[in-house]
Amino acid sequence: MLWINPISTCHPMLELAPLLVSAFILGVLGGGHCLGMCGGLMGALTFAIPKEQRSRRFKLLLAYNLGRILSYATAGLLLGLAGWAVANSPAAMLMRILAGVLLIMMGAYLAGWWSGLIRIESLGRGLWRHIQPLASRLLPVSSLPRAMLLGALWGWLPCGLVYSTLIWSASQGSALTSALLMLAFGLGTWPVLLATGLAAERMTAVLRRRSVRMAGGLLVMLFGLWTLPGPHQHWLMGH
Repeated sequence: MLWINPISTCHPMLELAPLLVSAFILGVLGGGHCLGMCGGLMGALTFAIPKEQRSRRFKLLLAYNLGRILSYATAGLLLGLAGWAVANSPAAMLMRILAGVLLIMMGAYLAGWWSGLIRIESLGRGLWRHIQPLASRLLPVSSLPRAMLLGALWGWLPCGLVYSTLIWSASQGSALTSALLMLAFGLGTWPVLLATGLAAERMTAVLRRRSVRMAGGLLVMLFGLWTLPGPHQHWLMGH
């Protein structure tokens, strides 16, 4: 009997590269949303750093974001295993359709045309109720491991943007590919969340421009259309 490794990728590197770029772009475009979700915590984290640790502020913020992104990759790996398990069943088609639809919804949300994506976040509130008290106990942050652990816990904050990207990454049918895509997505969110002061304000202002939001939303919606199975994919790949 043929055995398939669930950790192996289903895509050659030439096919995986554009997927990684797409995931990174999704993270960059969602940076404004991430700032709204995690910006308050970033501020609290910064001000909670003891005075004697202020010189290490950037390192602590870097560790926090590293922990957050590793949580994304872990979630991608776990959900990717589920995607691999159904890769050769009718459920794979349903997962791919769901991923495409969620990406289209995400694009409409990023463009400012529809806010229903926020309702998806209610799916993770039950889990977050158990995680939030643990995260709160880690404040104030005084060490790099503590900051990374806080970020790792905060990575499970209910977020429609993350959930949509998770379903899309898991629909690729490979646990490793899914984890790598979520890692690339997380790296895309870094520029805004790592920036502080005037730099963050400028980056947020650019991301919130109507033209940028609409262009980004349309791009993500195209990702969704490309994800949906159907004859249109042959045309998209040919162009």
